[in-house]
Amino acid sequence: MSILVSIEDLLSGAVVEGTRMEFKKGWNPAPIMRSICAFANDFENEGSGYIIVGVDESDGKPIRPVEGFNPDSLERVEKELIGFCNLINPSYFPRISLEEIDRKHVLVIWVPAGSNRPYKVPDDVTAKHKTYNYRIRFRSNSIVPNDEQTTELIQLTAKIPFDDRVNTFASVTDLSKTLMREHLQETHSKLYEESEDMSVEELAEKMNLSQGANEHLFPKNVGLLMFSKKTQEYFKGAVIDLVEFPNGLANPYTEKQFDGTIQKQLIDVLGYIKTNVIKTKVIKHSDREKADRFDNYPYDAIEEALANAVFHRNYELQDPIEVRILPEAIEIISYNGVDPSLKQADFDAGKVRARRYRNRRVGEFLKELRLTEGRGTGIPTIVKSLTDNGSPQPIFDANEPERTHFIVEIPIHPTFTDQDNDQVTDQVTDQDESYINNIINEIDNLNSFIVKEENATYDQVTDQDSTSFKIHLNRLLEHLQKVLGESKILDEKLITKYKASALDVTDEQLKVLSFAKSPKSNKEIQEEALGLRTHTDNFKNHIEPLLNKGFIRRTIPSKPTSKLQKYFTTERGNTVIYIREKLIKD
Repeated sequence: MSILVSIEDLLSGAVVEGTRMEFKKGWNPAPIMRSICAFANDFENEGSGYIIVGVDESDGKPIRPVEGFNPDSLERVEKELIGFCNLINPSYFPRISLEEIDRKHVLVIWVPAGSNRPYKVPDDVTAKHKTYNYRIRFRSNSIVPNDEQTTELIQLTAKIPFDDRVNTFASVTDLSKTLMREHLQETHSKLYEESEDMSVEELAEKMNLSQGANEHLFPKNVGLLMFSKKTQEYFKGAVIDLVEFPNGLANPYTEKQFDGTIQKQLIDVLGYIKTNVIKTKVIKHSDREKADRFDNYPYDAIEEALANAVFHRNYELQDPIEVRILPEAIEIISYNGVDPSLKQADFDAGKVRARRYRNRRVGEFLKELRLTEGRGTGIPTIVKSLTDNGSPQPIFDANEPERTHFIVEIPIHPTFTDQDNDQVTDQVTDQDESYINNIINEIDNLNSFIVKEENATYDQVTDQDSTSFKIHLNRLLEHLQKVLGESKILDEKLITKYKASALDVTDEQLKVLSFAKSPKSNKEIQEEALGLRTHTDNFKNHIEPLLNKGFIRRTIPSKPTSKLQKYFTTERGNTVIYIREKLIKD
């Protein structure tokens, strides 16, 4: 039978990590059977292993073009393999497939994780006198476990991951042949063509989605989660709730629930976020050709965080995955937390590698669909995409010591934190002169909104009910230096309207504003910008007043005391800097 992915994808390492593959130049039973035993034991719940015969390797990578496997030898090798697999205790039989690549054939031995582990195999299945040992995978090798590992392996006997367990309350006919074939088509598996005339029972067996004798055949939970049109009938909590809080965690809010198969939920939520939540800001500069481009949330970070939530959640619980869209962050909450082997310190250090996967089969299928990364790469992918976007770093909350849930908080890019600035468009950054003049004229026409009292502050001005005024004024302020340069009209308006706010800022506070144009920590501000020792009084005197006036903001507004907290100057703060500089010049 054919494997569930294309041979090209398999050899590329794009959908299966290198630790789950072995390459053999030719048919060599002794080491191959040791590896089959190790993959079947699946000590770390990684999922299926693959042994590709007819492919040489260098440093764990396949050498192309491949050596090839003589298809005339297939029948002989199959017979030998059956005999050797009967030597495994208890018996275990992998699945084999003859695949074609580089105009040659290779033999793929697909080794799904076994349901009757632990398994033992002779060190040399061809030897007359056989010595049996357990085998497990350690990195890319099949080794004999030490005493501690052996004890742990034996304890795994009754710990088949939930997604790989048989569901005796369902029928194989609850699986959808259409959904299974759609997956095979998406992964370019040869099995897609071969399965056209198969029954749902036959295809489920080929995809390792069922178990049992014909008269007692039941689907596995992973089949019901990913290839059934009745997913929520068996797993009521297997949904994703997306809630948007435009004003923070309070009314009003809107809620949308995504159901269906878990991969459909993931794709649908990501599509919704990409269309309705993610925004891009392009800022062009007069002094250089390349523009700055920022997303409020980088899509790659959202995709990886949400895919990890789907991958690692506990499907025995009734709690849905929650996605909260807040004014200054996106939170993704999954239950019942992460694997006990992972500590909060691991996440804080950005060095996270799960000791053992909770849903090994779900992970396999998501990787085949390229909806999640390989082992141990999820957190680095999130961190890198935020760094590349110029965003603050993510927050990971393992909920220690209770560990009932796990939260990934992805903060908004600082340039999007002023909500009125969300509507800045390329039309402004393209320096369209007539458009800018229209903004200036509109400010003139709305002059009655600007100052009702002689000492009106910026906050009092923007609290007026004119949405149009606030939008256009913020557009103008954000781009005033880039677009209008030394315009006399602009100078008069800025100095007249915001002089009081600018003069209220102390010299120390002005240093803070200038220093925090890119996010800085409290310690950096006090010690580097102000030359002071870090102290609460210094924060209250020099930083807190700027926060209260909206001249600076936190990168993690929902957690003011976070040790990862930083502060950055807002457009209001930049306006104050500009006015003070102009007053000094003049």
